[in-house]
Amino acid sequence: MRHYLYPKLHAYRSQFLQVDEVHRLYIEESGNPQGIPVVFLHGGPGASCQPVHRRYFDPKKYRIILFDQRGCGQSLPHASLQQNTSQDLVQDMERIRAALEVDKWVVFGGSWGSTLGLLYAQAHPTHVLGLVLRGIFLCRDEDVSWFYQQGTSALFPEYWQDFIAPIAEAERADMVGAYYRRLTGDDDVAKMRAAEAWSVWEGRTASLQVNEELVDYFSDPYVALSVARIESHYFVNQSFLQPNQILNAAHKLKDIPGYIVHGRYDVICPAQQAWALHQAWPESELHMIADAGHAVSEPGITQKLVEITDQLAERLS
Repeated sequence: MRHYLYPKLHAYRSQFLQVDEVHRLYIEESGNPQGIPVVFLHGGPGASCQPVHRRYFDPKKYRIILFDQRGCGQSLPHASLQQNTSQDLVQDMERIRAALEVDKWVVFGGSWGSTLGLLYAQAHPTHVLGLVLRGIFLCRDEDVSWFYQQGTSALFPEYWQDFIAPIAEAERADMVGAYYRRLTGDDDVAKMRAAEAWSVWEGRTASLQVNEELVDYFSDPYVALSVARIESHYFVNQSFLQPNQILNAAHKLKDIPGYIVHGRYDVICPAQQAWALHQAWPESELHMIADAGHAVSEPGITQKLVEITDQLAERLS
């Protein structure tokens, strides 16, 4: 992965933005302050931005904006579910755009970040210069069920056993609901055990070959708590979306330059989701990476994303 990325760089500015009476979001900027604005949307919901995420963009050409979504990373309060919905996150992006005095920006997101990017672009298409999306997640009931109920379980049976272990057998017909009850309950020991099992399941299955760095990231108790609590909160609430909302509104994207990058062997968000989006949004470019799973760190995915951000910088300048 490192070979394809731009060199390490530091943020030239970071700040916290109070977006309502509960939440303060961590925001940072790197690259060229006069460059093409690009906003990076991390996954989850519940993960966070990392320094490596700055490196998908030419720092001479892009003004690189990273932020941790509600309850995530350095944003406060940590792992909070209060006033934390898809609609809140879309509104937060508009608050950030206004606070940073950005007129239009490129929206770059993977996994849940692709979901949020699509929702934002459908709500505010005139503020989007381009959409670069990886590991498409449409957030339909069948997409959640595939990973947390029946689907990926058949491909990783030994890891699935570790995932279901914290849940009583009588509750396993609804794994998301059972986890949500533990992750929002008063038993702190049960909560942390559930958080680790939930998050490690994701880390183990994210790449074509198990990536121990990813597993270590998802195993971190601070990360695991926000990932597990916020994801389960969203998924028991159908991600606060109408059925098939993203595909039904795909016509709103037709005038936005769009790029879809998806691993052929993505077992968290199977490739059918990327294909369905491309069919609903035929103006987009679809790049299926032959030897990749879900993670942004997969070498073929990293290489293609950097190629696209380079091409888009040329197109926009």
